[in-house]
Amino acid sequence: MNVHISYKGLEKTPDVESTIQQHLKKLERRLQLFRPELVNLHGSVLQKSPRAGFVVALNLRMPSTDLATEQANQNAAMAIKAAFDSLIEQVTSHKDLLRNHHRFPGRRRGSLRRPEGTVPFEKTMASVKLEDVSNEDVNSYINANLPRLRRFVSREIHARENDEQIGRGALSVDEVIGEAIGDALSDSHERPEKMRLEPWLYRLATAALDRLSRGDSGGSNVALERPDDPRNEDASDENVLQFHQPDDDLSSRSLTANDQVANPEELAAKDEMITLVERTLRDAGRREREAFILYTIEGFTVEEIADITQRPHEEVRKGVHTAREHLKRALPVKDALSDRLIEHSKTA
Repeated sequence: MNVHISYKGLEKTPDVESTIQQHLKKLERRLQLFRPELVNLHGSVLQKSPRAGFVVALNLRMPSTDLATEQANQNAAMAIKAAFDSLIEQVTSHKDLLRNHHRFPGRRRGSLRRPEGTVPFEKTMASVKLEDVSNEDVNSYINANLPRLRRFVSREIHARENDEQIGRGALSVDEVIGEAIGDALSDSHERPEKMRLEPWLYRLATAALDRLSRGDSGGSNVALERPDDPRNEDASDENVLQFHQPDDDLSSRSLTANDQVANPEELAAKDEMITLVERTLRDAGRREREAFILYTIEGFTVEEIADITQRPHEEVRKGVHTAREHLKRALPVKDALSDRLIEHSKTA
């Protein structure tokens, strides 16, 4: 993808550049359907005044259409994120339109109108065929991101324990993750495109937790501690790697993107505030809590959360906003972290 970003009224700082690069990577993952040399992105970051804030405009030119968006916010990072999120949502809708256009040609005088000489976009020269997730992709992701997935599952287990859906200590993090990995490595689940690997694994983890809560393991468990145990006769070096990482720090919780902890005291304070936020959101509703946590703490987009939870985009967005309003009213103690989470949720 050809990218050109201009800055007006402000200097190109490392923080702004890092934020733009982070969102460019998210956008590029959703443009793998198109040939890179045929995609052009032109953008501008404008600071009108300290009071008016920042305005970010993006124009994306693709072989099949042009997309544009403009977003404003008092915070530069928030304005950039809002603009890219809006553009990504437009790209997703346009891709769905391209994929479905030849399937639903419309009706003419009560009969289906068949397109003459049309070819699905995926088969044209401007497209790139996307590969589905492979076992190697799953293995690579788990080896690199196991601590983060463990923290997510741990939070979900504690939430269900607090809601008395399961008994305390009835399920372990390793048990749930092992079940999810087993599902991911098996051939019994339809696999998504590579760019949707992470939401897919989180969805499998949530489904495994729901299934184990009902007492139905499904028989696809993979032992995390010893995947090469001789008692696991079906295990193979090709499909199951040594996922356990002895240096995993399971005491700290996942924080928002670009959070840096300077010392153990700050880490403890952030961990305590995250716990307080989760406890406060218990009264907001399970779906609302889930959407808020996935968006603000795990860093997923509304589209990705919709994939994980299997709910419509608007329902996810409404859940984040409902949880935010509840948190603003009911959170007994506030600090810089809780304020940042609340502010970040406004971009959903």
